[in-house]
Order: sequence, then C-alpha cells, then structure tokens
Amino acid sequence: MSSEFISSQDAVPTPSVSKIPVEERLFSLVLALLATETGLTKNEVLATVQGYRQRYRAGGDNANLERQFERDKDDIRDLGVPLETVDSPGQSGNNQNLRYRIPRGSYELPDDITFSPGESTLLNLAALVWREGSLSGESRRAIIKLKGLGLVSDEPVLGYAPRIRLRDAAFEPLRAALERNAIVRFAYLKPGEAEARVRELAPLALVQHQGRWHLHAAEPGTEITKTFLLRRIVSQVTTTGATFPAPSGDQTAHALAELDEVWESHTADVEVVPDSDAGTRLLKRRGSLRLPSGVLRLHYSDVNIFADELAGYGPEALVLSPPALRAAVHSRLLRTVDEHAADPSTAGAPGAEGTNHG
Repeated sequence: MSSEFISSQDAVPTPSVSKIPVEERLFSLVLALLATETGLTKNEVLATVQGYRQRYRAGGDNANLERQFERDKDDIRDLGVPLETVDSPGQSGNNQNLRYRIPRGSYELPDDITFSPGESTLLNLAALVWREGSLSGESRRAIIKLKGLGLVSDEPVLGYAPRIRLRDAAFEPLRAALERNAIVRFAYLKPGEAEARVRELAPLALVQHQGRWHLHAAEPGTEITKTFLLRRIVSQVTTTGATFPAPSGDQTAHALAELDEVWESHTADVEVVPDSDAGTRLLKRRGSLRLPSGVLRLHYSDVNIFADELAGYGPEALVLSPPALRAAVHSRLLRTVDEHAADPSTAGAPGAEGTNHG
C-alpha cells in the first residue's frame, strides 16, 4: 500500500510535501484556536495552520482536507479541549462562515487552583521535555508562523502541550510495515485473558478513533479483517520477511466506518452529579445526549476503556445500563478499595485500556 497511508488524521501527501505528524497538527490547531477571540473559519484554518496549509489548494478541491479537519475537531474534543463553533457576526445560519475557537476561560485552569514555585518549575520542565521530544523543527517554526495571522501568544507551553497524546510504541514499526506491505508479528493481550497471544497479520491501515490508535489488519491467506488497539500490543512489532499484495479500496475509510458503527451501536445511561467534572466532560463526548431525567446517554466503543474512564470519576458517575458496563465499573472501584486497604499510600489506578475488536 506504500504511499496510500493510512491515518484517520492524515490524507496522502504529495511527493513534494513532507508528512506532518498528527500530534504536531493537533498542537498547531489548538494554539491557533486559543489565540483568537473571534475564531477562525474552516478556510482560514486549512490555509494557514501547520498540517493543513501544506496541502490546501486555494480555489481547488479540498474535500479530503475538510474531512480531516472534521475528524481532528472530534479528536480535540475527546481530549477534553472545549472547541466551540460560533456563527459569524451578521451571518447566522451560514455554515460556510462558521467560526471555530477555544475559549481560554473554559480551557485554562480555574483561578482557585494554584501551584507553588517548585511545582510550577517541575511542571514547566516536564512540558519542555514533552515539547522538545515531540515537535519537529518544522512544527516549532509553525508556531512562529501563526503570528502571520496576528495570533501572538506569550502564554507558556504549560497547559497546552501535555494535553496532546503521543503515538504508541508500536506505531512506527507498523507504519514502516504498511509502506512495504510486510507481514508483521506481535503479542497481543485482550482484556480478561491471562496470557498474550502472538498474532501474524497483514497491516492494512493505521487509524485514530476517539483519541486512540488502532491497527486494521487481515489474517494472511484469509479475507478476515480485525481491528487491534495499539496499546494492547505487549511486545516489539517484528516483520516475518513475507509480504502481501496491496489491497484495493480505501482501507482507512473502511476501518473508520467499522469503528464508527461499533461506537454508534453501544450506548450507556449514566447518572452524573449536576455541575460535576463528570457531568461536564461526559456531555462533551461525541453524540452525548442529556435525557429529560438528567441522565446522560453516551456512546462508547469498548466496555473496558469506558469502564476505566467512568471509574475515574468515582461517586460523580453512576452507570444505570448496560449491566456489563455497570459490572465492569463496579469491579474497578472494588479493586481500588482493596488496594487502598492493603496499602493506604497506593493510589490504585483502574485497569488497562483496550478494544474489543481484535
């Protein structure tokens, strides 16, 4: 499949345009939308922000780029960033002139949360390490180029950079295997299983869905395809030396369609404490609905991942249905209680993440 790679975030670059990593594009997008009070239109984003502008065609067909921007908006919101859509002044209802922004008041830490000088130093050092280790020189130059829009910000990186997820360790070897149509081998651990199982697969696409990277792959010699969460790969990814014919069709779109179908088909009813962190964050999930009773109806793609998230809210969230999710959250809370009882200094974190698809 070589050049047809393969991310829910990245369309195929032309040979003359270097590929911008997804975390760099999201970082630049967040900075741009934070730096403007009135917001940016879609065309302004595509024409000026790092990761889009390289492939933007003024007056041309930018349909793929626009779909990428729509997916990026969902991913940013999934990360907890309060991205807003607002009508342009005097042009209410004109979708072509909608503006996008991230209000600082909703994104920054509340005024009543402060850090000591020592804590601030440590946090800024951690943010600096993240930035230097994750952003290329091109991306750092892009931050400066944002001034071309008049988007000047003297805010420290603290509060921005650490919110962008890094890629999983398996990403780069899988990406390289995709480009060579190479069969890969790795150990994969599913929830509830005591031992990891070694898989040999033909990688078809790497996609990001709801903030997590997945591998869409086929079992060699069959037409069976499955989706694997990269965070459940528990060994190094190696190649077997065998290759496979490049598949036809848009494998990325196919993988995302399957993941979206799973997401839409799974719903949960969750009762939240009004005005709590759980209520605020869960309502911002894609497709969330507040029922007349105040209960939130939420979509999810994996019971284990969602149970980890809900357990983190403690008493602020109560799962009403489905029973499997309720039981999963309950077991995590009980495990946390047991860990604290055994060692009061232990802050037990609920289980590992994963996906049901593999």
